[in-house]
Amino acid sequence: MLQSLAGSSCVRLVERHRSAWCFGFLVLGYLLYLVFGAVVFSSVELPYEDLLRQELRKLKRRFLEEHECLSEPQLEQFLGRVLAASNYGVSVLSNASGNWNWDFTSALFFASTVLSTTGYGHTVPLSDGGKAFCIIYSVIGIPFTLLFLTAVVQRVTIHVTRRPVLYFHIRWGFSKQAVAVVHAVLLGVVTVSCFFFIPAAVFSVLEDDWNFLESFYFCFISLSTIGLGDYVPGEGYNQKFRELYKIGITCYLLLGLIAMLVVLETFCELHELKKFRKMFYVKKDKDEDQVHIIEHDQLSFSSITDPAAGTKEEQKQDEPFVAPLAPALTDGAASQ
Repeated sequence: MLQSLAGSSCVRLVERHRSAWCFGFLVLGYLLYLVFGAVVFSSVELPYEDLLRQELRKLKRRFLEEHECLSEPQLEQFLGRVLAASNYGVSVLSNASGNWNWDFTSALFFASTVLSTTGYGHTVPLSDGGKAFCIIYSVIGIPFTLLFLTAVVQRVTIHVTRRPVLYFHIRWGFSKQAVAVVHAVLLGVVTVSCFFFIPAAVFSVLEDDWNFLESFYFCFISLSTIGLGDYVPGEGYNQKFRELYKIGITCYLLLGLIAMLVVLETFCELHELKKFRKMFYVKKDKDEDQVHIIEHDQLSFSSITDPAAGTKEEQKQDEPFVAPLAPALTDGAASQ
């Protein structure tokens, strides 16, 4: 008897704080995922780093043995200066890119990576004025970019996602949820093909040192706005049509980012994902007095209205991709 009472009380406690428990498991899962990534990256990359360090030590020792007139501090000073210049996109190698890093097309590409928060880091401002302007430019430009992307994605989603789903639902009578799932999957496949596989094949041809995997890696790192900067197109030696190539890459990044956001918005509007997200949200607590007042005021209205109206409204709220009726249509229906 006591065990059954204790069990039922535990169940009620868990149900009462279900959102908090789900949120706690979400935080724990995210932390474990971070630790898992750190362990895998460390175990995979650390041996390669150790081999590279040993190789550099051997090369440095051999160079000093062959050039006894050069001291180790002088060599390290020279290498430090070379590495510092390389971090700013300036190379000392004779076969490095002879193009300027701050011509108009390169600056346009840099501005697009800054505003999209990709930030490859291959080119950075050198002067104090450039650094100060970059701060001001980013403070204004990043919110402006978010506003621009939100407006574009909202309009594209209406024509690419909501209208096709409603068309197949109304015209052919298919289930709206099933159509939404199939449409989201097809849209994801088309987006991956057009903005990952095809561009990766193009980059593997245009970039001499890139294979298909490296090109696909660049596309993913760029469109996910991670922007590690280990692969940057158009930086090769004597790149053909470099200015046009840089402008094309800038357009590709903007269009690809919009496409990724449209796909993300499409998946977020799925009914199943909405229910899943609600598990981690905090439920809004309503004041009991306000609830009673609202119920009292709506009592007379609900008694004379169609009982099926409430059911229809609930179904509309549960179903995804439901566009509100135009005011003109509702007024016309009311007048009739």
